[in-house]
Amino acid sequence: MSEKRFNLKSRRAFLAGSAAMLAAPAVAQDAAAVNSAATTVNERDLNETVRRNISSFRTLDWQPYFSNTKNGAILVDIDSRAVHYWSENQSIYKLYPSSVPLTDDLTRRGRTSVVQKVEGPSWRPTPSMLKRNPEWPAFIGPGPDNPLGTHALYLSWTYYRIHGTHDTRKIGRKSSNGCIGLYNEHIEELFAMTKVGTQVLLI
Repeated sequence: MSEKRFNLKSRRAFLAGSAAMLAAPAVAQDAAAVNSAATTVNERDLNETVRRNISSFRTLDWQPYFSNTKNGAILVDIDSRAVHYWSENQSIYKLYPSSVPLTDDLTRRGRTSVVQKVEGPSWRPTPSMLKRNPEWPAFIGPGPDNPLGTHALYLSWTYYRIHGTHDTRKIGRKSSNGCIGLYNEHIEELFAMTKVGTQVLLI
């Protein structure tokens, strides 16, 4: 008797779970394409033992890059895939590994600043992204499928952000369409320290 009840409950749970999966919105399936492994460049076999070039991921001094640290300063070193942060009074220095753009064509270098801070950002592909990837959704709201992760710092350049990512495979690799990605715990920390007006330099 109890075995029959258990089987009946198990069947109901299975059917309910299957129905929920079938009823999942198409945007979740489209989001999987945006966050797929195909959007990340694997530059070497991950099973291969490689000698790490730790000299490229090193602490830096702010003076060669900024005349001052008013409002704080963020240096994005695309070649070493690192984000450096200095507080306005230089009492805080942080160094984070990052993702970088997939190609040189998508890479922008120069001076900009933080113009907006958004917790739980929404994501919309740029017109050029949709041209390259017409199967991508036009919008993904906040949540685990969002390519911008949990927090985003919007830069004065249109479409450019420093943001988090739920896909930790992307960090340390060429994997973005122009933005700079950080682990969610790192962007949360940087987000808290950064002000609107913080200077940003991408080199």
